[in-house]
Amino acid sequence: MERKRNISMAVIRRLPKYYRYLSEFMKNDVDRISSKELSEKIGFTASQIRQDLNCFGDFGQQGYGYNVKDLYREISSILGLDQEYNTVIVGAGNIGQAIANYTDFDKLGFKLNAIFDVNPKLTGLKIRDVEIQDIDNLQQFLKYNQVNLGVICVPRESAQRVCDILIENGVKGIWNFAPVDLHAEEDIKIENVHLSDSLLTLTYLLNGR
Repeated sequence: MERKRNISMAVIRRLPKYYRYLSEFMKNDVDRISSKELSEKIGFTASQIRQDLNCFGDFGQQGYGYNVKDLYREISSILGLDQEYNTVIVGAGNIGQAIANYTDFDKLGFKLNAIFDVNPKLTGLKIRDVEIQDIDNLQQFLKYNQVNLGVICVPRESAQRVCDILIENGVKGIWNFAPVDLHAEEDIKIENVHLSDSLLTLTYLLNGR
């Protein structure tokens, strides 16, 4: 399948939700589904769903809808889940440990290769058989191991430096949980995750704005 370029970020950010719901449909033995039925489950309009999916190909048939397994496989491929990603976590505090313990990442193809932290009390401890190493070992590890994704869970003041070290050693994808937006050249992909943003959206909605 040829992937089209210039897809809006709004469309891209909806793809994981399609993937998640299609996975649930498969578990419930749903073979096919219409855009109207998808709309009722997911919350997007049927028109929006058709427009989103048409950005990547012609997946549905009029009067039939979508084959759930086929659409799931296509979206999995679009999201790049047909390959494995070697991953390191920098920062083994509460967030870093929670991510390391999340076994679903393995199922999605994210292989945790190493964890690093500055705290000597954590060095040598293991999370799911992956030993926490001193952060001084980070550059050496990256030099001899191909890493695709770096997960940053360090304090704000250290985050950009850690990001720079990862990038300088060939890491192309950064998943940042530090409370600061990180920046890099265009060929480096950074996803800045601010947990408070979602919470503040909720408080806005709670107050009836």
